[in-house]
Amino acid sequence: MNALSSKRRSVRGYLIAAVIAAALQTIILGYIIESRAAILRSGAAVLLKTTPVDPRDFLRGDYVVLNYEISSVPAQTVIGELPTVPGEQALWVRLKKQPDGFWAIAESSFMPLPEQPESVVLKSRPFYSYGVRATDTIRAEYGIERYYVPEGQGKPLEEARQDGSVSIAARVSNDGSAQIRNLLVDGKPAYEEPLY
Repeated sequence: MNALSSKRRSVRGYLIAAVIAAALQTIILGYIIESRAAILRSGAAVLLKTTPVDPRDFLRGDYVVLNYEISSVPAQTVIGELPTVPGEQALWVRLKKQPDGFWAIAESSFMPLPEQPESVVLKSRPFYSYGVRATDTIRAEYGIERYYVPEGQGKPLEEARQDGSVSIAARVSNDGSAQIRNLLVDGKPAYEEPLY
């Protein structure tokens, strides 16, 4: 009787551990999905111009590679000190709305930028820097450089991108994270990103 009781407790223990593991996985997955949806739902809206990318790199499988004017950050826009020693860096880039409706770089910093009215601060992904000079252009990526499209629908986007008529409507959270909300061709939504 003791062995049977011990075996039941052991099975019960494994079952409880499996339920806890499944619940943790569900919570983590839900957090990741909700974090993205929260940015799309309530982040600051910005409109970004794309720039041409070598056509051989534009389409890789079922996603489109996007390059932005704000991806090349002039070192002259950096306030504060430039890093002179090698190391991993992140760049904060303040964007302001321009008369044409697109958002452009107003200033940048290797330290967090304070909030200001009528501006948005994007935080770049970490990158390795060998030091920056005042004459350099800093290449920044924001995590919005790929846009997934239905299979076989990338060719019209490639042609529109070559004409300079592709732009992105993005949302930016308070911590500087960005998500693509819409891909626009000639100012009209071609693809809209669902919240979930």
